[in-house]
Amino acid sequence: MGLTLSEKILTKKNKGARAGEIVIVEVDVAAAQDGTGPLSIEQIEELGGKVANPAKTIFFIDHAAPSPRSELSNAHQTIRAFAAASGAQLSDINEGIIHQRLVESFVSPGDVVVGADSHTCMSGGLGAFATGMGSTDIAIAMVSGKTWMKIPETFRIVVGGEFQQGVGAKDLILYLIGKIGADGATYKALEFGGEAVLNMDLPDRLTIANMTVEAGAKAGLFPSDEKTRRFLASLGREADWQELRADPDAEYERVYEIDLSALEPMVAAPPTVDNTKTAAEAAGVELDQVFIGSCTNGRIEELRVAAKILRGREKHAGVRLIVTPASRQVYIQAAKEGLLEDLVEAGAIITGPGCGVCVGVHGGILGDGEVCLGTSNRNFQGRMGNPKAEVYLGSPATAAASALAGKIVDPREI
Repeated sequence: MGLTLSEKILTKKNKGARAGEIVIVEVDVAAAQDGTGPLSIEQIEELGGKVANPAKTIFFIDHAAPSPRSELSNAHQTIRAFAAASGAQLSDINEGIIHQRLVESFVSPGDVVVGADSHTCMSGGLGAFATGMGSTDIAIAMVSGKTWMKIPETFRIVVGGEFQQGVGAKDLILYLIGKIGADGATYKALEFGGEAVLNMDLPDRLTIANMTVEAGAKAGLFPSDEKTRRFLASLGREADWQELRADPDAEYERVYEIDLSALEPMVAAPPTVDNTKTAAEAAGVELDQVFIGSCTNGRIEELRVAAKILRGREKHAGVRLIVTPASRQVYIQAAKEGLLEDLVEAGAIITGPGCGVCVGVHGGILGDGEVCLGTSNRNFQGRMGNPKAEVYLGSPATAAASALAGKIVDPREI
């Protein structure tokens, strides 16, 4: 019997191991951010203060970038000092969000990636096995260069058809989470395949992989193919590419089939990501704020979608529109293409790359009773800084169209 992508990656040095077995694996990339990094550093120092692979041990300052409070500034000092002393890599406040930076600069197909952030699974869009862990587990991985885990059973997600106008990858993953449920894939790997996946560019794959944890998944994986090679080549990293796919006779616990041609624009209503409905069903919900950005939907391709809808128009007067590029690289490219000008002329405010709006640290905290539609990955109570506010999730197209209308709309109407 052949191997799934998870089995293929996790058994490189554990030949014969299969899903359900516990293995010790060598870690290729270990990461933490400013919310979790100080805890990892405390544990590392108790273990001697050295990291096994400084070149692939990365600390990201992105959740409070730049810092809005002195205690967070102190945490940043801790991270900067440790990186300088240990030789670990530092991605400071100007560089961008951990998950976007990982795929831009650090992760390669076939890597085992662990991060002290639940959306580390986004790197699975590159064909890596990437998963989030607690700060102590990450500290041990950084010090030893290894970690243990149970090889997860795999759900195969077979995607066919083509995206219709106004429908995209965010709609697909919201639909899947609604179908499976928030705990429907707990400690499973979601492996994506089918003709539509082979035609899917990397930004779409990254969006989908990013949110697999919202169905409880340990990891979300895509094959590494010609699309992956082109993506890495665009970053000057073609040498890091290798082809990687599941065996044709791999064994899966469950198989889901999705036809993109029947998919509609989707939203997740508060207070859970699996509380999904079509944008048409949610239409009419009045909005105070629209957020376009995050590690899920802050890439250049997604800013292009938003700018195309907003270009030459003005946002609704009652809506605050906040746009956050996912990294410095994305920010620069958006400026070169004139997208930032289009967005600002439409009434948007552009923030520096980071997570502040998404996690409710700074830059867009909601008031009591306010409603936001965001392109981020979570809408739990209090997610954007106020438990008395409500957060809906949608695609960049749905967000941009709704910013114009002042209420949730189906973007196909614009």
